[in-house]
Amino acid sequence: QVQLVESGGGLVQAGGSLRLSCAASGTIFSIDSMGWYRQAPGNQRERELVATITSSGNTNYGDSVRGRVTISRDNTKNTVYLQMNSLKPEDTAVYYCHGWVVDGYRRIYWGQGTQVTVSS
Repeated sequence: QVQLVESGGGLVQAGGSLRLSCAASGTIFSIDSMGWYRQAPGNQRERELVATITSSGNTNYGDSVRGRVTISRDNTKNTVYLQMNSLKPEDTAVYYCHGWVVDGYRRIYWGQGTQVTVSS
């Protein structure tokens, strides 16, 4: 069984920074794309793209965060990171990590989510 565990969320003032981490563990042959989505309070219907990164390092960012966040990964540790700077109150959300994991099959796994709260 594969698990993704996020860490690094918390409360920060507007303009501050946070670094999220997400480590995958279990029976893993390889991981293709990894990344982050978020779900804002009161919006239970959809998750918004934050950033994704392929195993070769190609990145993609959501429009609302581009220029303020940087995604990276350590393939030796099956870990993805999200450095968030210049945080705004509208960045407040639960941030979910995901990974397309090859564990005999290729399927997507999600973490349990980590809360990020930005105060004004």
